[in-house]
Amino acid sequence: QVQLVQSGGGSVQAGGSTNLTCVSSRSVYNFISMGWYRQAPGKAREWVATIPLGRGPEYAGFVKGRFTAARGSGETAENTVNLQMTNLQPEDTGVYYCNGKWNGDYWSQGTQVTVSS
Repeated sequence: QVQLVQSGGGSVQAGGSTNLTCVSSRSVYNFISMGWYRQAPGKAREWVATIPLGRGPEYAGFVKGRFTAARGSGETAENTVNLQMTNLQPEDTGVYYCNGKWNGDYWSQGTQVTVSS
């Protein structure tokens, strides 16, 4: 059973930054892609970023250069993906989820990011 365990996030003020980390029980290189999604209160879950296997990251339009999705480095490279978020705005508030695609979708438990104005 593949597990994705997420950490990071929390409460920040507008213009601030935070990082999310997703640790997989399976090598991230065995997934077709690793990605990030978010769900704001009362809204559907939406795509944020994807790191396809063998290609560079792709981002939703609203990211506008503020977020960076990457695999881990060094000792964490095999099992970790990160999402660095800068210049956060109140509309970025929501629960953020890590996703891995391999014979279906695998999801982390999600973590809350709250941006106050």
